[in-house]
Amino acid sequence: MAADSVLVSLLTQTGVLSPDQALALGAAGGGTESGLVETAARLGFAPEEDFLKAICKALGIEYFDVSEMELPREVAEKLPARTVTQYRVVPVRFDGTTLTVATSEPLDSALPDALRLASGCDIALVACPREKIIRLSNKVYGVGADTLAKMAENGVYDADADENQANKFDLSEVNQEASIVKFVNQIIAEADRQGATDIHFEPMETELRIRYRVDGLLHRVEVPPQLHRLQAAVISRIKVMAGLDIAEKRLPMDGRIGIRVNGKEIDIRVATCPSVYGETVSLRLLQKGGGVIRLEQLGFSERDDKVIRRTIARPNGIVLVTGPTGSGKSTSLYAFLHEINTIDKRILTAEDPVEYEMAGINQVPMKAEIGLTFARALRSFLRLDPDIIMVGEIRDRETAEIAINASLTGHLVFSTLHTNDSAGAFARLIDMGVEPFLVSSSVAAVLAQRLVRRLCPFCKTEGAPDPVLAAAAGVGMDFFEGKTVWNPAGCPRCNQTGYKGRGGIFEVLHMSDTVRSLVTAHRPTSEIRAKAVEEGMTLLRDDGWAKVFSGFTSVGEVVRVTEDSEE
Repeated sequence: MAADSVLVSLLTQTGVLSPDQALALGAAGGGTESGLVETAARLGFAPEEDFLKAICKALGIEYFDVSEMELPREVAEKLPARTVTQYRVVPVRFDGTTLTVATSEPLDSALPDALRLASGCDIALVACPREKIIRLSNKVYGVGADTLAKMAENGVYDADADENQANKFDLSEVNQEASIVKFVNQIIAEADRQGATDIHFEPMETELRIRYRVDGLLHRVEVPPQLHRLQAAVISRIKVMAGLDIAEKRLPMDGRIGIRVNGKEIDIRVATCPSVYGETVSLRLLQKGGGVIRLEQLGFSERDDKVIRRTIARPNGIVLVTGPTGSGKSTSLYAFLHEINTIDKRILTAEDPVEYEMAGINQVPMKAEIGLTFARALRSFLRLDPDIIMVGEIRDRETAEIAINASLTGHLVFSTLHTNDSAGAFARLIDMGVEPFLVSSSVAAVLAQRLVRRLCPFCKTEGAPDPVLAAAAGVGMDFFEGKTVWNPAGCPRCNQTGYKGRGGIFEVLHMSDTVRSLVTAHRPTSEIRAKAVEEGMTLLRDDGWAKVFSGFTSVGEVVRVTEDSEE
């Protein structure tokens, strides 16, 4: 489509665009009214918000920030959900005759006419960044509200619809416009946009609750209330995508979905389980071919970084990573493998499941239903001439003994354990039935870790921590005197949580001769921990304090994730 030369010329004259930017915009096909702001942001002229503010100032358009507003229901009802989603707009006020609508494309001359037809009101446009509009519309109308509204218009369900009627909806339709298909796609796409790692569909007595896990914490997803009537159809659609039997609702099932969202390949692990009000379904989102963090990005202290690099360069021994579920153990293991993945090393992994695909590494997914377990895979690995072996988790004596034998016969072995701290790993292996002298002679290092949320860099505030949190951490307020402490505040960029992203806090236990003798003698975990600290080990909470004082995280986060690991 040809560029609107008058509009581009006007923006050039007012200084919003440089002559070179005007030419680039026209060449990219974004000089038209309907896509100018989006294309300019994509070309990197300026962040969308800054570009919009420049346009508003130059052309006298009102800039309206919707991030802090509570939209009255009577204003929201002036525009149908389908219109809001289609045009990426949101109504913000109504004075009785004129409806003011926020849009990220305020120069689109065709937009007011389309909104006028949909609302029956005069339209006034104000400018607001696209991301803030989407966030508010999802909050007010619910994710997928346009799809459910269309289904209601077409009579797919009514007030008396029951589960059997909902289940008769045609789920085999793969067209994106098929309503249930489209709704599930919208839920997954929104989860990816928010950076969620999990999606939970939870049937309740009067609703189908959907929650995303973002940065380790669950957040409720606003969805239209009528979704409850389509509960069976939504869950059946997910089971169809995962290749599961939609007729079987009495037993737990597991499956996988491979999809492409926003240009990214995503692998989804699906788990279903029967509950009182229907099947509950959990989706774990994993990005394929990407997302592997490098060793230098993990956030080790200088001492811990040296210990880890020296340990993973060894030709043999076991390196254990410990922590509860969701503490980033797999991420650390992948970072180690990425660091030592060279052409002269043969690396084999046994994983359940394979979370990230890495080039140059032989990754084997476990299939317990046919007898392919960690122990069986490890036995076969020893006949395949490996240099380095990674086993997803040491769960039993058999796996532990094979891993130890592999390390004692010249292989470097990586694995995980579920323990509260690094020193507890030895007791865990001995409790499995492994002899203490075998544990002490094979383990090279133990890394315990937790994930803390990172303070949002755009809104964190400097100030004293809450005395209640200080007391919960077992320290007084004088502990923080003379040190800079930052607290969460909340802004649109972090969804008002005060946090954006996560990072690790670590405890690295190096297997010295002294520690080895204590393990061989089967000494208490507390004694082993004390000796490791004496030799330079930093405890989890102490590493957490270092990250608090660096401005990475908050006191509350450190208390939250380390309270169970401290005596």
